[in-house]
Amino acid sequence: MTLINRRNFTLGLGAFSLAGCQMTPDAAVGPMQSPLPYDVAAMYGPRPEEQFPLPAVDLSKVQPQYLRREVRDPTGERPGTVVVDTGTRYLYLVRENGRAIRYGIGVGRDGFSWNGEAKIQYKRAWPTWTPPAEMIARQPELEKYRNGMPPGLGNPLGARALYLFQGGKDTLYRLHGTNEAYSIGRAVSSGCVRLLNQDIIDLYERVPSGSRVIVRPQSAPLTA
Repeated sequence: MTLINRRNFTLGLGAFSLAGCQMTPDAAVGPMQSPLPYDVAAMYGPRPEEQFPLPAVDLSKVQPQYLRREVRDPTGERPGTVVVDTGTRYLYLVRENGRAIRYGIGVGRDGFSWNGEAKIQYKRAWPTWTPPAEMIARQPELEKYRNGMPPGLGNPLGARALYLFQGGKDTLYRLHGTNEAYSIGRAVSSGCVRLLNQDIIDLYERVPSGSRVIVRPQSAPLTA
């Protein structure tokens, strides 16, 4: 696919909201000032072959710097490592020869209190979303999903989800998809890290289970 160009967990009460991964309202992003090249737009085109066919991303709702591209690696980590930089709203997949694939992300307001190192325990295509009991207590309308919301375009986890564990225990932190394009580059969800559905599919195909993930705090942003 064409590309355009440590560590302490703070889980406590805030962590329980991480598994929610829901949206909160925010203002829309203004339109781009100039058309994107065809190959860039094509990366975010429709995916009719998916279990739930994905529409094209409305790129007028995404700031251009958050579109997927290959960049010089600013992390210094070994190839294959995933680095989530909550301060800059970027996720890096480190590659060979000092390069990285950079994806734009949306983060949760509660997510700023969570940082550390984990591994991708497992991956799911079109996952089920199960809100934690604490979230259901705050939002009784979610009771109907206590045993899980079926996958689909309206599911908060989107087209793919990567589940992060530390020491064999679920951190309740997810890397997942979203069809809410305007949320990329913003802190608007209940806690998890979200990528455009087309981007999480790309990442899902590149990283195996067991991959190392580093989540950096807002206070220590990387400089590309």
